[in-house]
Amino acid sequence: MEKRDYYEVLDVGRDASFGEIKKAYRRAAMKFHPDKNPGDHEAEEKFKEAAEAYEVLSDARKRRLYDQYGHAGLAGVGIRSFSSVEDIIESLFGSDSFFSDLLGFGSRRRRGPRAGASLRIELEITLEETATGAAKTVEISKHDTCETCEGSGAKPGTEPEVCNTCEGVGEVEQSQGFFRLRTTCPSCGGRGKTIKHRCKTCKGSGRIMVKKSLEINIPAGIEDGMRLRITGEGEPGEPGGPPGDLYVFVRVKPHEFFVRSRDDLVCELPITVPQAVMGDVVEVPTIDGTANLEIPSGIQSGQVLRLRARGLPNIDGYGRGSQLVKVVVEIPEKLTKRQEELYRELGVLEEKNLTKRKKKGLFRRVKEFFE
Repeated sequence: MEKRDYYEVLDVGRDASFGEIKKAYRRAAMKFHPDKNPGDHEAEEKFKEAAEAYEVLSDARKRRLYDQYGHAGLAGVGIRSFSSVEDIIESLFGSDSFFSDLLGFGSRRRRGPRAGASLRIELEITLEETATGAAKTVEISKHDTCETCEGSGAKPGTEPEVCNTCEGVGEVEQSQGFFRLRTTCPSCGGRGKTIKHRCKTCKGSGRIMVKKSLEINIPAGIEDGMRLRITGEGEPGEPGGPPGDLYVFVRVKPHEFFVRSRDDLVCELPITVPQAVMGDVVEVPTIDGTANLEIPSGIQSGQVLRLRARGLPNIDGYGRGSQLVKVVVEIPEKLTKRQEELYRELGVLEEKNLTKRKKKGLFRRVKEFFE
């Protein structure tokens, strides 16, 4: 029998996205699944047909060949011929992904002991510690393997027994309509073993709560909100399983003088009117000491000056940022008599200079107009 067009099989357009193709196949799989249509040979064939169409259209290379050459273009690329529903589930999708990824239902089989849960803490540091890096000691509360039973949960001299309900798998299978769902075994809680005589120290859990001190190395240049991963310092796993990790979320305290902008540090520097007019060399604080900053004459309030390599180190090792100094010209609020006299005298001189400049500018514009 001649094969139907794969786009027709899934009822999608030729420009359909991967998400649209996946959604269409889910719809077809739900509609034609043999468990939902017992004894319906035609529905089973359509189920296989949809699986084959999905295999091709969900693969970018196969789909490109099919779009160019049709079914003939797939002759040498190994298209599966599905003979049963089980064959589709195992060969095309794998037992771990078909229902969970495609149909939205869980059907996972356990593969070895579970890893331990990861832990999370927050660690606050100063901006100065960000500049240099630091070693910080933290104390965490976590479970650890019980030394009395060595993590088995059983009384010393006894051993856990294989669970009779799940036969050591840790999960039981249940049928709901045409779906088969796997859930945690209610008898052993997923461990695959039961304990007849429990350890008195840990009461059969195989672990006890402890407090542990850890030294955390903070790299220079770390930013607020970044996360450090300390491998193996989380909760212990099931017997035979690896421990989880500890995630340290770093918080950098706000600084009273500096504001961070990536690797640069920004600050404001107040100067007087004479300093702005005449220029000056002033000493400014930096994150690791002080530095001399030259203020050019005639600087305007709000202008930014740069001190190179006085910012924070790049966390990836690419040099160091700058310190950006925003100049703020402070206008005095109160004046002495002498200061007032000088400012008035200066004002008169400035007015004369301003008038001359205005006249020169006016004559120049008139001349340019008539030229």
